[in-house]
Amino acid sequence: MASNKVIMVAEKPSIALSIASVLSRGQMSTRKASTDVHEFEGMFLGFHVHFKVTSVIGHVFSVDFPEKYQNWTTTDPLDLFQAPIQKTEANPKAHIRRHLSQEARGYGNLVLWLDCDREGENICFEVMDCIGHSNETRRRIYRARFSSVTEKDILKAMDNLVEPNKDEALAVDARQEIDLKVGVAFTRFQTSFFQGKYGNLDSRVISYGPCQTPTLGFCVQRYLQINTFKPEKFWAVRPYIMQKGYELQLEWERNKLFDYDVAVMFQKLVMEDGILEVTEIVEKQESKSRPSGLNTVNLLKVASSALGFGPQMAMQVAERLYTQGFISYPRTESTAYPSSFDFRGTLGAQVNNPTWGSYVQRLLADGYQKPRSGTDVGDHPPVTPLRSATEDMLGNDAWRLYEYICTHFIGTVSPDCKYVRTKVEFSIGGEFFHCVGHRVLVKGFTSIMPWLAVTEKNLPQFTKGEKIEVSQVDLHEGMTSPPDYLSESELISLMEKNGIGTDASISVHINNICERNYVQVLAGRKLGPTALGITLIRGYQCIDPDLCLPDIRSFIEQQITLVAKGQADHFRVVQHVLQQFRQKYSYFVKQIENMDALFEAQFSPLADSGRVLSKCGKCLRYMKHISTQPSRLYCNTCEEVYYLPQKGSIKLYKELTCPLDNFELLIFSMPGPDGKSFPLCPYCYNSPPFEGIDTLFGAVKSGPSSQLGKGAGMPCFLCPHPTCRHSLIAQGVCACPECSGTLVLDPVSAPKWRLCCNMCNFLVLLPEGAHQISTTRERCPECDSTILEVDFNKKTTPLENGETLYTGCILCDELLHSLVEMKYGKSFFKRMGGRGRGRGSRRGGYRGRGRGTGKKVDPKMSFRDF
Repeated sequence: MASNKVIMVAEKPSIALSIASVLSRGQMSTRKASTDVHEFEGMFLGFHVHFKVTSVIGHVFSVDFPEKYQNWTTTDPLDLFQAPIQKTEANPKAHIRRHLSQEARGYGNLVLWLDCDREGENICFEVMDCIGHSNETRRRIYRARFSSVTEKDILKAMDNLVEPNKDEALAVDARQEIDLKVGVAFTRFQTSFFQGKYGNLDSRVISYGPCQTPTLGFCVQRYLQINTFKPEKFWAVRPYIMQKGYELQLEWERNKLFDYDVAVMFQKLVMEDGILEVTEIVEKQESKSRPSGLNTVNLLKVASSALGFGPQMAMQVAERLYTQGFISYPRTESTAYPSSFDFRGTLGAQVNNPTWGSYVQRLLADGYQKPRSGTDVGDHPPVTPLRSATEDMLGNDAWRLYEYICTHFIGTVSPDCKYVRTKVEFSIGGEFFHCVGHRVLVKGFTSIMPWLAVTEKNLPQFTKGEKIEVSQVDLHEGMTSPPDYLSESELISLMEKNGIGTDASISVHINNICERNYVQVLAGRKLGPTALGITLIRGYQCIDPDLCLPDIRSFIEQQITLVAKGQADHFRVVQHVLQQFRQKYSYFVKQIENMDALFEAQFSPLADSGRVLSKCGKCLRYMKHISTQPSRLYCNTCEEVYYLPQKGSIKLYKELTCPLDNFELLIFSMPGPDGKSFPLCPYCYNSPPFEGIDTLFGAVKSGPSSQLGKGAGMPCFLCPHPTCRHSLIAQGVCACPECSGTLVLDPVSAPKWRLCCNMCNFLVLLPEGAHQISTTRERCPECDSTILEVDFNKKTTPLENGETLYTGCILCDELLHSLVEMKYGKSFFKRMGGRGRGRGSRRGGYRGRGRGTGKKVDPKMSFRDF
């Protein structure tokens, strides 16, 4: 019966394992599938049932435009604002949708153990979509709410199952649709407009994002403050006294003056008087409050400023600590603990820790404090340690973050730091000065968090009315200094204050502006904007400042929060925001010349960039190679741009030309010892001359729907030209055993000859040290692979009587097959080893009769299931 079967789905395999281990008390069977499946018997809502626990790996689906809207050249970005969107599997190779559908068959109860935030709620409905409704009975769906993967929390969640929250899931749908449509429309237009015009514009994609761009705006705003800052000289009167063996410098009540003559006048007044009088002594007991609970934003700020971790890395480390059960859920906005929180139990788990165990023991013996009241957003408790750990258990980076989380938690339940502040005030020549001392009474939480300690400064004894002679009076000269570049920690504070992003996405937005070459991370994790980042923001400011100001994004986040609370309609919010941005986009396009003027002043035109490399097939004049991303050729005469493969080196290929268009061929070499090399014609690469070439080299996606027309194209190893010596027909040897590609001869790999797949990274190493290896026009009658001709080195030839020339099939010929070696893939020799005896020959080519039909067969179509 379906009603006595329960399937549970977690967000990650490690969490599924923890849940299954707790609920089965370790008595479960586990089998491999797309993600592991754990099965056991147990009790559910008072009934004996069969449990099955499995997981997804994050979002099952991603949002994108249909195929019709993917082409940058044929789609007007304005149309994207009203285009339909579709959800496609985020990780098709993992087959999560099929996995969930199969595993849920016959199961009448579904329990969703996704992370308890909006994204997790959205994934709940993705899982429900994959599983659908049972045919036999309407499936009952439950939601488990938990903040950690401890036994206590898991069992508590099982006893308090609720329904999934559709409103929170719709809020994520709204944000995804807005960010996709707005981001892609502006990004496509900007990238297409600017990239072909300037040579030293070092970015493949000039992206816009409703969160990303205001984040960049904060960095540029600080840069402009620094750049426009005018330092000023200032002066301060500083008297010194000797009191009971101490030399003290006194602080001036006026602090500093910007007029030298006036400052000198005050210095003279003080020097002429020469005697200070103690006018007031104020002693006051003060306290430094212990911290409130640790939320995500504060964790990211400390990780950046104190540990040197970028926000993205900090979140990855924190998530790993969470899935391993060392800390509670790391994505939370709350700094207040619930009234039912077990502080004694959480502290008890740290009693035996070698680093802070003795402090925790004293704290439990003397009595711990309740943490300060913070903000309770109603999502998760603050980030809290759950299990004791050591550096050996976690490794350096994870330990440093875990150590801070532990000391912060222990600090929240420690006493406040108490100290006495003494201020002594003096008068001399009609001016007033003071000095301040601190004496710590109770260290409190600063014992465990020493970097927050109050610095002790002891003052000598003074009495009111006492007269003291001045030992010297200096006139200190200084210069006002500009603010420093924005630090990551300061940026996170600004984003939180202005409602840019959420605790889950702040780290992503900061990472994006770094990866897009808009800012660079400087020493001390300061963020310095690049020329591109500065020019973009200045361009938005002169066309429509709203595009880079935080106000509009803050408004969107508020609307999305109303959707999450069920107080606003998802569809209306999305349409309203998109309508606003559609109008802004239309205005932006009309005013783009204003931004272009700024780009023109900052970047070099293509005609002035690059180095001479190869001849254009149209005008027969030399084209320039522009190496900054995206790598491309520019013909100054024809004013044409030809994009090249990215992330590798390019050089002329023996001044050979393409038989189709007369352009000189180039050789592209990918980096690394195993990076393949291949020839290409710049014109064919950008405009494939044959129909049906649907697989292009380098056609990658970066983010939703940003399929690049820049850098993707048809090299010679994909070209089906029947007679060109460099085409797939001439250089292709046999089908790749790892994918649907073809193994082709790398023409410039000597002396380490090899075959490379034209679609994946599979390599076959051919006999090393051969003088020459080339393809022939002969085919193997056994397997229809291309016959190779090998000219061995005289000193190392494996042939009898010192002969060097040999032809044969690398699959069927025993000698050649014994000399080749495979890299990246295990199936090559499994599929090919042990084939029939070879028919290789010395000189004179291949002479076997075999089963060849004499037809020209594209090697991509042969040897598929060999």
